[in-house]
Amino acid sequence: MSARLEGLTALVTGATRGIGAAIAERLASEGATVVVTGTGPSGSGPAGTDYYTVDLSDRAAADRFADVVAATIRPDILVNNAGINVVAPFSEVAPSDFDRVHDVNLRAPFLLCQAVLRPMRDRHWGRIVNVTSIFSVVSRAGRASYSASKFGLDGMTAAMAVEVAADGVLVNCVAPGFVDTDLTRRTLGDQGIAELIGKVPIGRLARTEEIAALVAWLASRENTYLTAQNIVIDGGFVRV
Repeated sequence: MSARLEGLTALVTGATRGIGAAIAERLASEGATVVVTGTGPSGSGPAGTDYYTVDLSDRAAADRFADVVAATIRPDILVNNAGINVVAPFSEVAPSDFDRVHDVNLRAPFLLCQAVLRPMRDRHWGRIVNVTSIFSVVSRAGRASYSASKFGLDGMTAAMAVEVAADGVLVNCVAPGFVDTDLTRRTLGDQGIAELIGKVPIGRLARTEEIAALVAWLASRENTYLTAQNIVIDGGFVRV
């Protein structure tokens, strides 16, 4: 693996498992110093990463962590990966669940982007990657809270990107489709996964390392011109 991120510090939220862990591992393997977050007080990230405990659904905790990021971590790369989903028919969505989804999926990225932007602009270099979802491009029944938050994250990313592009800060979204994680397998089961794979033109679920590879390139010095995009990586699913 190349050391194209050597000398850079990266912050990856929600990186104790799944996509987030794969992203943290990939960034570290390419030479970055990686800081990760999780909700467990005794949790840990991938080997070689520094771990912070923060519950991003707790507004006060998220505010305090944003202050730490601005004052102490000051990352060159920010990956807003942490996210939650509450599935319910639209008429049955509890306002408290709607708010909690937005606190984690949209408000926390907003705070962390604000926290890192000034140092990035002062350095005339920075990379922000916000992890959205195919449900920021399409949606389905029961995903009102989740899609609202992810469509919102895409919109926020686009507006922010055009403000800071001239300062050397590139801001993009990555929108994964269906990814082969423990959570996916527990949620869908073998039959559900088989049915889902039948709807994906490439004929399989994504691997976490494939998502991580795209994020790593967007976050690297090799990306010099791509910004304000929401890049779908789904094996062709949303085009069917």
